[in-house]
Amino acid sequence: MNPIDTILQNFGLVILDGALATELERRGADLNDPLWSARLLLEEPDLIREVHADYFRAGADCAITASYQATFPGFARRGLGHQAASELMRRSVRLACDARDAVWATLDHTRRPHPLVAASIGPYGAFLHDGSEYRGDYTISDADLLAFHRPRMAVLSDAGADLLALETIPSFREAQLLLRLLEEFPQTWAWMSFSARDGQHISDGTPFATCVAEIAQHPQVAAVGVNCTAPGYVAELLRVARDLTTKPLLAYPNSGEIYDPATHAWCGIASVGDYAAEAQKWYAEGASILGGCCRTTPDHIRAIAAWARAAHQGAERV
Repeated sequence: MNPIDTILQNFGLVILDGALATELERRGADLNDPLWSARLLLEEPDLIREVHADYFRAGADCAITASYQATFPGFARRGLGHQAASELMRRSVRLACDARDAVWATLDHTRRPHPLVAASIGPYGAFLHDGSEYRGDYTISDADLLAFHRPRMAVLSDAGADLLALETIPSFREAQLLLRLLEEFPQTWAWMSFSARDGQHISDGTPFATCVAEIAQHPQVAAVGVNCTAPGYVAELLRVARDLTTKPLLAYPNSGEIYDPATHAWCGIASVGDYAAEAQKWYAEGASILGGCCRTTPDHIRAIAAWARAAHQGAERV
């Protein structure tokens, strides 16, 4: 059964975690590296586990693993062979599962669902480390793009996660190819989340309506939505999506700051003062899976969880 639906049937809302990489940086990690957060799978796995645990304590119902930028070609640049790279990808899932299990043992199980772990699969542009996960302007062929994604999907679909997070996808073509690959692993669920350039189009310019209409038809897609997108676009994007599918919708935008690929840094200021209040608006527009992406923190997730759990208790009393 779709693991997302299982939670939604009983709780009405799934609370995702927030940023992993930028939260690791906030805690002192140096991620100025093509591997980004995947670098810490090698160097500081305990810090990754700590961040996962803090998100679960804050109220997250799902952790997204540190495998977004973990790829076989990326690890090969570090001199790591297939077996070593596979083990690091599996480690990303174990770290999230270990954090989940440790925190779950301390919680009141009557108020929260058993949390999920989603194994992150980022776009080809994340491997390029040039900002193209926000453009989708690849020149790689379909065959080579399939060959890039296939071995990582094979490992992560068998690593013990509850589902895959196909996230920050900027290209409709890449989304279609990822779903073609997903069919090679028929017991695996995945959500598909796009990066968007405005309230109507994903990053490569394809209308979001086109993406939702096709992607959401796939039987293994557990949910569809947007992430790492400016918060100001989210409500409009959700309005587009909700008329095209009955699949759950998800929204986990960034803080509103802008990523500069030349300096590998975020600039500008956060555009959302009260993230939980914005999340309530996204919920009203149809999103039932809510969280945060780059530059969000456990405090943002704690605020969403406080609202969501209070609303759920109120509904039970009525």
